[in-house]
Amino acid sequence: MDDASTLLLVEDNEDDVFIFRRAYQQAQLTCGVQVAADGQAACDYLCGTGRYTDHAQFPRPFLVLLDLKLPLRHGFEVLQAVRSAPNLADVAVVILTSSAESRDIQSARELGACAFFVKPPTPRLLADVVAAARQHRANPLVAPASVAGDLLRPRPSPVV
Repeated sequence: MDDASTLLLVEDNEDDVFIFRRAYQQAQLTCGVQVAADGQAACDYLCGTGRYTDHAQFPRPFLVLLDLKLPLRHGFEVLQAVRSAPNLADVAVVILTSSAESRDIQSARELGACAFFVKPPTPRLLADVVAAARQHRANPLVAPASVAGDLLRPRPSPVV
């Protein structure tokens, strides 16, 4: 499996995982999905430590969809860990959370998130985010926002 074929959903709420999977199926996406149920598991996955050392079973994602309010490590801690790891610099991190607070949007922007969306994800949103992240991975010299217009700029999505 290549680097552009797996996305990591970091979400602790099983209902939100279900909603994500439904939108994913409706969007007819073909990338693999891995789920980390807390912030520490996300960091372990991304660093290939703990139970995530087998890269064939747990491939490096091209995209991380990250909730903020997580057990063990907050989403901003995960985002900070990703952005401070040179080997993860080309991984797109998109915040997907229930919070539309301006301070969360600002913090996400300052810490290097590519985008900020409010749950639930729609099939169209997922398809667009995956396509933009894949384009960015294919051409990392182009900023994600340049690849997808305004798609991967931190902003709240309309609540559907």
